[in-house]
Amino acid sequence: MADPAPPPSGPTGHRAAAPKAVRAAVLTISDTRTQATDTSGAYLRAELGAAGHEVTASRIVRDEEGAIRAALAELMAGADVVLTSGGTGITGRDVTVPVVESLLTKPLPGFGELFRMLSYRNVGAAAMLSRAVGGLAGETLLFALPGSRGAVQTAWEGLLRDELGHLVFEVRRHGQPGGAEEREA
Repeated sequence: MADPAPPPSGPTGHRAAAPKAVRAAVLTISDTRTQATDTSGAYLRAELGAAGHEVTASRIVRDEEGAIRAALAELMAGADVVLTSGGTGITGRDVTVPVVESLLTKPLPGFGELFRMLSYRNVGAAAMLSRAVGGLAGETLLFALPGSRGAVQTAWEGLLRDELGHLVFEVRRHGQPGGAEEREA
């Protein structure tokens, strides 16, 4: 009996082999938003659900390092992907990016670069004010998006929607150092 053919290689083959649904959590970081006014978080939850993904949890926390760090630890434990909105600007209260960067084990600099490129089309040079960042934090993909509904939509439609399954496939494909496969061995 012949060995089965290996899965197709390259992005197209990886997308075909990628999970159609991933576990995702949403974290809104804001000193002023509530469940009723969190249009960015609501948008992400609706779009994740419409794409067939499982929203494992959703939270709103103040733009404070300890609150962000604790919420991320909790959300990352039950998700393949955590999407945050808010706290990526340059004001004194914007501490999301340093917290997220401290957790990243494999940054994806292209995420922020592409986000700002796409944002430039909509907001011009103000796109430079965004410090959107993403990468792998242990075994969880983590993306920090600006808080505005338009910016979240730009990131979702232009970068994340069509790549989430592929990203999760890549994370799982050979495991991660110190990941579940190594711990179980």
